[in-house]
Amino acid sequence: MKVTIFGSGYVGLVTGACLAQVGNDVLCVDIDQHKIDSLLQGQIPIYEPGLDALVLDNINAKRLSFTSSMQKAVAHGDVQFIAVGTPPDENGSADLQYVLAVANTIGEHMDRDIIIVDKSTVPVGTADKVRATIEQQLNQRKVDFNFDVASNPEFLKEGNAIADFMKPDRIVIGVSQDNTVKILSDLYTPFNRNHERLIVMDVRSAELTKYAANAMLATKISFMNEMANLAEALGADIEKVRIGIGSDPRISYHFIYPGCGYGGSCFPKDVQAIEKMGEEVGVDTQLTRAVREVNKKQKTVLFHKLQQHFNNDLKDKTIALWGLAFKPNTDDMRDASSRVLMELLWDAGATVQAFDPVAMAEAKRIYGQRNDLILCDSATAALNNADALVVVTEWSEFRSPDLNFIKTTLKNPVIFDGRNLYDPQLMIEAGFSYYAIGRGESIQTA
Repeated sequence: MKVTIFGSGYVGLVTGACLAQVGNDVLCVDIDQHKIDSLLQGQIPIYEPGLDALVLDNINAKRLSFTSSMQKAVAHGDVQFIAVGTPPDENGSADLQYVLAVANTIGEHMDRDIIIVDKSTVPVGTADKVRATIEQQLNQRKVDFNFDVASNPEFLKEGNAIADFMKPDRIVIGVSQDNTVKILSDLYTPFNRNHERLIVMDVRSAELTKYAANAMLATKISFMNEMANLAEALGADIEKVRIGIGSDPRISYHFIYPGCGYGGSCFPKDVQAIEKMGEEVGVDTQLTRAVREVNKKQKTVLFHKLQQHFNNDLKDKTIALWGLAFKPNTDDMRDASSRVLMELLWDAGATVQAFDPVAMAEAKRIYGQRNDLILCDSATAALNNADALVVVTEWSEFRSPDLNFIKTTLKNPVIFDGRNLYDPQLMIEAGFSYYAIGRGESIQTA
């Protein structure tokens, strides 16, 4: 099929590259000409394992191309995906200006019957707004074409997006016309071969499905973090509790790892957007509000542990920080726990020496040059002359460190483990003061 994708960011690039990989003729469009020029040379603006090679292979095979021409983009695709950003508005609701701008562009240039697919995470009712915007443009042009607006939310995990797209656990489409089901089913046939993954529903239900899925996962994380704080106060070990409850298949082990809070581009934004959708229709979404509030508080837990250890005096202290991205295998620092911690440390007069395997450039872009932020070229370099080590992101290279080297390099043998990577007893036997999340008062210090 000929496919147009509006937006060459994370979702648009992964979608475009994967659809091209199975033989479709895909054109990605973006208003940023510099980004388009870079993409045409195979330079990817985001970090996602395997994406650069996939994009380059399909460019070379002439199945994937890029443009900044809106007219060319609308003329290309029989199926046109909207995959632009929906950042939080000032009041926390999803900002639809980019989605509706694309709809307006499609209406301005449409010259035949097409299918428009909302791939972006958008509030319930957005497809109706997209339809109305296109119809308004067609009416102004005094032309009439048949089109449908479908919802096809993405369920891509950063760091595993290509595998998620190529081997999805479900493909949700929300439609209002039977013909759209047939066309989108054909488009997704290569990803739906060994068992049926296609779930067809009405458009509004599909729009809500994405928000409900992310809110459920965020709820599990915040619940576990709240239990971790309770376990710590009661002298219990949350990791043992996690194993005990995760063995129940109704709960499972997924998303019940305690830590220093969730971040990224999806969970924080989508949980807040659900609250705003509820407000608009008079529904008080108490649980999602509590999930957000628990997470906001959890992001300060490591700072308070540092304060307590250093007797509320962090001025002129140097803190080694391992991990800047909100999770491993991405350079995404949006709403990352590291940002909350660093900014609290700076306010307290401390200096941060940070290392992340892939997010160093992103940290520099966000914070620029600061005297109280030293971006180090390795995990070991971040330890030099530091008063303590804090682990914020669970990168695999942080899981089995040289404890003797850490102990002899730090000014004080103290580790604050925001992801419960290490065995508390082993840390104590190695001579560390060790602070984890929810692992009981009795094992926090040597």
